[in-house]
Amino acid sequence: MIKLQIIGNLGKDCIVKEINGKHVINFSVAHTERFKDSQGTQKERTTWVECAYWTDRTAIAPYLTKGTSVYAEGSPEADPYTNKEGQAAATLRMRVQNIQLLSSNRDSQGSNQGNVTNTGMGTAPVAKTESAQTASVVDDLPF
Repeated sequence: MIKLQIIGNLGKDCIVKEINGKHVINFSVAHTERFKDSQGTQKERTTWVECAYWTDRTAIAPYLTKGTSVYAEGSPEADPYTNKEGQAAATLRMRVQNIQLLSSNRDSQGSNQGNVTNTGMGTAPVAKTESAQTASVVDDLPF
């Protein structure tokens, strides 16, 4: 299994679609890396990941808005194509298995997080996935 993990910001609001009775939440995450090149000049490189989160629970969708910081992990795919200049390029895609909100545009307004739960491992809420439910069960143990 190949696993991709990314921490970044959403480039636009998510889109929720229903396909054959299942829901998919599509969103784009950008990660910007800052570094110095061999001449010592400060450089910046942004990598975009197109994400698809197949889920029955879409309660997290209202929180996936442009500028929201997220942590997402899942299975990566690369779709090669030829760009307008005739050069080979690729689109990086990920089938999301777990997503965690790190911040939200609504956080600064003090809004309610709705049907989003906290794993007890920090202050960032996560979508109610199987791993989040397991974490809450572990938190209820008396030892």
